[in-house]
Amino acid sequence: MIDLTNKIAVVTGAARGIGKGISETLSKCGAKVVIADLLEDEARATAAAIQESGGKAMAVQTDITDLQSVAAMNEKVKSKFGPVDILVNNAGWDRMKPFLKTTPEFWDKVININFKGVLNTVYAIAPGMVEQNSGKIINIASDAARVGSMGESVYSGTKGAVISFSKTLARELARNKINVNVICPGPTPTPLLDDMKAEDAFAGKVLSGMDRIIPLKRMGAPEDIANAVAFFASREADFITGQVLSVSGGLTMC
Repeated sequence: MIDLTNKIAVVTGAARGIGKGISETLSKCGAKVVIADLLEDEARATAAAIQESGGKAMAVQTDITDLQSVAAMNEKVKSKFGPVDILVNNAGWDRMKPFLKTTPEFWDKVININFKGVLNTVYAIAPGMVEQNSGKIINIASDAARVGSMGESVYSGTKGAVISFSKTLARELARNKINVNVICPGPTPTPLLDDMKAEDAFAGKVLSGMDRIIPLKRMGAPEDIANAVAFFASREADFITGQVLSVSGGLTMC
């Protein structure tokens, strides 16, 4: 078992789906977990479940598109748990539709959540890591960024930006012993994916049959991504930085 005893981990978008799975896994490894999510009630429920299982967790309602909200969350974490050791940028949002059927308002929402949200959390939290001369930043991108994805043009672009940003950040922060890595999940059943399929038949059509396409013959599960996050957050990954790992059952091999 990976040992993250007493490490302070902030996970964005952690109230449900992949973020919830990441939070539960980090807690099992001994970390004190911060459930940072706009969905306050669900975030509190996730934190309570972790606490009932013997872990330490707190929920903080956070709008990652608002730098002040992120900074306020960071101050609450430092006040209760201490400075952040692990930052997992998991929060994301999308709807599946052809690019020419999207709108500028849609572009702004996707960019603000999926890319600007990462900029905000790193800008608020990384200075503390620099001060303590250690830290792990794990950014959740997507295999859509590596090979493209039908109906996810803007989303793919933002996740590509996350990868490029992470590589540059890894170079800049290496002198401070801060590791920055990226995980790219493949299609994973989550409430977000369910919402996408429910709102548009196009999404259901694109996503159908994924079990047949993926070489390992199943879609991913939150714990699949969570296990990779725990590894990157651990001492075992101290000499790994600026890397991109696909967790997609072999859907992409590049």
